[in-house]
Amino acid sequence: MHVLTLTTNADAPFMTQQMAALERRGVTFSTLSVAGEVDADTSRTASDYLRFFPDVLREARNGYDLIHAHYGLTAPMALAQVRTPVVLSLWGSDVHGPVERVSRVCAPLCDEVVVMSEEMRRLLGHDCEVIPDGVDLERFSPQPQSQAREAVGWTDDDYHVLFPYAPGREVKNYPRARRVVDVADGLLEKPVTLQTISGVDHGTVADYMNAADALLLTSHTEGSPNSVKEALACNLPVVATDVGDVRERLAGVEPSTVGRTDEELVDGLVNVLEMGRRSNGREAAREVSIDATADAMLEVYRRAARVEARPKRSVSPSH
Repeated sequence: MHVLTLTTNADAPFMTQQMAALERRGVTFSTLSVAGEVDADTSRTASDYLRFFPDVLREARNGYDLIHAHYGLTAPMALAQVRTPVVLSLWGSDVHGPVERVSRVCAPLCDEVVVMSEEMRRLLGHDCEVIPDGVDLERFSPQPQSQAREAVGWTDDDYHVLFPYAPGREVKNYPRARRVVDVADGLLEKPVTLQTISGVDHGTVADYMNAADALLLTSHTEGSPNSVKEALACNLPVVATDVGDVRERLAGVEPSTVGRTDEELVDGLVNVLEMGRRSNGREAAREVSIDATADAMLEVYRRAARVEARPKRSVSPSH
């Protein structure tokens, strides 16, 4: 099976890991990414997306079995050609934010739609497959904390609370994380330090997970946050807001806390830090291993490829 991948971020670790796992199952890929500069302060322009249409139309003629559009804004380009089946994967912000309307319009026109959580399926209001992004259990595994702290340069003098996002990403709600840690710091004898990381090589993130005492997630919205699943794989306790599939992922994981208010998050963080032990999260992480999620995605691909026997999508002529 040969797949054309459309994406807004060709380097997204969860996507590239999934593709590598599918390649081991006999799938081959070609990838097109939307051009244009993007960072925490800059978004692509409408022109960047419009210029993407002819690139996709040209490449789609090359005999692919299906097109996999990652993120809602790539769906119109995938659907602009009418012969090849389309799988649409929604990432979270394309269901919760301003892109939601594009996702909602395009989803019924795609042959298969994949979302990361039951909450996303409910919000989208369309029949789709729930497949969280998988976690690499070999890369993310428990390691001695002392060894990890030496690798990242942290001391044992403080509690280290990991916030693995750029503070400027508004959806991640860094100000709330700062508030929660500041209050916890005033309640504990040992100092509590909020450690933010962003822009580091994904291969080093496991070191930070193993060096930390807790992961703190304070996002406004999420789909299926990879940081939570990676923390589980490293047995790192998690304190998080009730977003996306976090409550489902943390079911039965001790110690960890899901909270809605600042008070609940503070209490949960203080309890986790005072307990001073790792969680049992790795067993829960096995449900969303990269191999398990790749097998589920392969079944979606097989269903979509069989859609070719149905009548092709048609575009109504203009009048």
